[in-house]
Amino acid sequence: MTSVSTEAPATPGASAAPSPSPSPMSSPSLLSPGRPGYRRMSFALFAAGVATFALLYSTQALLPAVSTGLGVTASQASWTVSAATGALALFVLPLSALSERFGRRTLMTSALLIAVVVGLVVPFAPNLEILVALRAVQGAALAGLPASAMAFLAEEVQPKALVTAIGLFVAGNSIGGMSGRILTGWVAQLWGWRAALLAVGMLAVVCAAVFRALLPPARNFTPGALSFRGLATTVRGHLSDPLLLRLYGIGALFMTVFGAVYTVIGYRLVAEPFSLPQGVVGSVFVVYLVGTVSSAAAGGLVARLGRRGALYLAVSTTTAGLLLSLSDTLALVLLGLVLITAGFFAGHAVASSSVSRTARTGRAQASALYQSAYYAGSSAGGALGAIAFHAGGWEATVLLGLIAGLGVVSITLYGSHAARAERRGRRPLAAR
Repeated sequence: MTSVSTEAPATPGASAAPSPSPSPMSSPSLLSPGRPGYRRMSFALFAAGVATFALLYSTQALLPAVSTGLGVTASQASWTVSAATGALALFVLPLSALSERFGRRTLMTSALLIAVVVGLVVPFAPNLEILVALRAVQGAALAGLPASAMAFLAEEVQPKALVTAIGLFVAGNSIGGMSGRILTGWVAQLWGWRAALLAVGMLAVVCAAVFRALLPPARNFTPGALSFRGLATTVRGHLSDPLLLRLYGIGALFMTVFGAVYTVIGYRLVAEPFSLPQGVVGSVFVVYLVGTVSSAAAGGLVARLGRRGALYLAVSTTTAGLLLSLSDTLALVLLGLVLITAGFFAGHAVASSSVSRTARTGRAQASALYQSAYYAGSSAGGALGAIAFHAGGWEATVLLGLIAGLGVVSITLYGSHAARAERRGRRPLAAR
């Protein structure tokens, strides 16, 4: 992956009259740590991140209970996760286009409201088909949050603070994923999986209220006219950028690992040799706290190691965790999950912030394409991870993760080679 530069070529706007990005050097309204509004914005988007992951993956820790309650297999139950992430991947781009017209804040608020309402209905689904359909609607609604949040931060936060700000949003994702899974695990053990889903819905109601109360109005957003031709032009421009394509691939592959591991791990832990109860299985997801730390620390990693170095460290950490998880010793399996989680969230924070900094125009669409690839990776990882587990056990799921990790390394190595070749091509003839 080539290093990210603010001198990256601009891509066409998302509309006939694209909203200009503020100049990072000239706009005094950009937020940074210590300035008024930055803390409120951070807490608001943190709450949105908590709600997003808590709702999006609300059934993941409950899959063994869903399988038992509805009489379905692991691969069938996994669609309650894959339908939500797949719908998010499909809808994130068109909803990001709406954010160019109606504003990031408006779209995020509306999306979260719809997702919360659906979340309160999901527990009452009478069968798997309706449950999967409702989860798809919920995922489509949640599509309005991630890309719009990234674009909001890119427009409202100073460039030097962008990685940290996005890291805090991703940290909210990890807290949401952890709290949702722990909550559902214990509630399901006491009152069943339907009550657990209702508890997640109530958690999301609180997060939505916090988000709406704290998020400051946008100060650097200019609405543009909605144009599908302009959207297509912007998308073509982003997809013709080799750096952005590599970042999309990296995000998808990281999420393939994560989706496969966390879709299947519950089935492994409730079976021999561990035989853990549902509440304890849910509590295992406390390892998401490690993701909170690693994503928030992504800016420091980039400062010390560079973006490619930070990605290498992230994928190496994830790979070590996958190998440790092969053990039949619970402590080693848990340590493996810690490393997988830390590596994934660090890699995601680095890649997603790189997208926001690379795209000079049409930032919502650039972030939307990343989110599409990211959640398509989650959907594929969940489905393929369950299939692999059914066919060859946990070892097959780990093999799938190792192959995806190798893909991240290959893309990053190719990017390094392309960067060196580009630098050699730009050297003056006298210096060659």
